[in-house]
Amino acid sequence: MRQSPLKLKSKFTPAQAIVTYYFIAIAVSVILLSLPGVHRPGVEVGFIDSLFTAVSAVSVTGLTTISISETYSVFGYIMIIFILQLGGIGIMSLGTFIWLISGKKIGLRERQLIMVDHNQPTLSGVVHLIREIVKLLLIIQLIGAILLTLYFTQYYDSFNQAMMQGIFTSVSATTNAGLDITGQSLWPYHNDYFIQIITSFLIVFGAIGFPVLIEVKTFLKNKNKNFRFSLFTKLTTITYGILLLFGTVMIFLLEMFHAFKEMSWHEKFFTAFFHSVSTRSAGMTTMDITLFNEGTDLLMSVLMFIGASPSSVGGGIRTTTFAVALLFLINFSRGKDSIQVFNREIQLIDVFRAFAVIILALIMVLVATLLLSVTEPDVPITALIFEITSAFGTCGMSLGITEDLSLIGKITIMVLMFIGRVGMLSFLFSLGGKSNKTKYQFPKERVIIG
Repeated sequence: MRQSPLKLKSKFTPAQAIVTYYFIAIAVSVILLSLPGVHRPGVEVGFIDSLFTAVSAVSVTGLTTISISETYSVFGYIMIIFILQLGGIGIMSLGTFIWLISGKKIGLRERQLIMVDHNQPTLSGVVHLIREIVKLLLIIQLIGAILLTLYFTQYYDSFNQAMMQGIFTSVSATTNAGLDITGQSLWPYHNDYFIQIITSFLIVFGAIGFPVLIEVKTFLKNKNKNFRFSLFTKLTTITYGILLLFGTVMIFLLEMFHAFKEMSWHEKFFTAFFHSVSTRSAGMTTMDITLFNEGTDLLMSVLMFIGASPSSVGGGIRTTTFAVALLFLINFSRGKDSIQVFNREIQLIDVFRAFAVIILALIMVLVATLLLSVTEPDVPITALIFEITSAFGTCGMSLGITEDLSLIGKITIMVLMFIGRVGMLSFLFSLGGKSNKTKYQFPKERVIIG
């Protein structure tokens, strides 16, 4: 007896459904990027390159095996913008927003999917969260597009060119995709600090976490003196700020007498600052990063591995995962058996999840590095690690090896981009199936550690 699609769908766990939806989104994106008129006249793109671009766009990573500016037409740019919105805002977010507009009732199943897609601990308020996320991101992108379009008029001969550049840059920056239609990322604007500052703000807004933006909006709107920011917002914002500052200082110091030696002090600062911002998950660059030394490459690899915040457009292990693990190590070294921060205590299950994500991510990066070291024997190991962490962190920076990767290398990078977008926990839970809680316990016994 055949089962209906609804019954088959209900057999999926929320995590499995989310992963399936992203697979479908990639398939649809490949079709969109293969439509007539998407490519420039005379340009032909193979299936693997189209698939790679689709995965990169849906996962808002930015790594490409082809030149976007030389391959796609204006219609193609519009298709990529649509895919970036799908990947950046999130499939469930856009779907839910459309359901809300059409008056469809959001059921329990849809709420569970939203909860998983945005790493929310409970079902409470997820629909309101989606409504706010879509509105905020669209408003941020609109403001960024207007500012950049008006400013780009001094760089381009026609307003239409300036508008396309402004819209594409705003969407790419806010979704942290890192794709560009200049063919040189933001290299042409290396000394234009206005463009760099606006782009940096857009990147931060997309990567710092949607709940943070919503809480800040609520605080500014109500101006309630009794308003209390959540532990998530405090932890995320401080961790994000520390990583941003640390990255800026370290890149500045490491390249001060190397790639930055011919620059003025303000060029050095803005270049270091922008690339620290970009390592969160954006992937945009203002200079040729192949000029950086290996120490800077490894530092940026670590920053990309950490990635952006949960419930954002970015990937990686996420800032809160890094913060919880670090706080645990600090407290454990002091002989404490719990993590207390901002007058709150972090639950033990979150500590377990943080270390599970870190360990699995490290194993995945190690396996990918070993695999690519075999399939890409002529590529330096530092460049491989950089490419792999960039893919996993959905960052999109590259030391120029993406186009020359073998078939196995491209597939490996696509898998990393996909896992980085759906999230380690969602991917892990999708493999584990439905949860089965243990109904009994065995006697506990200590083991020797260390």
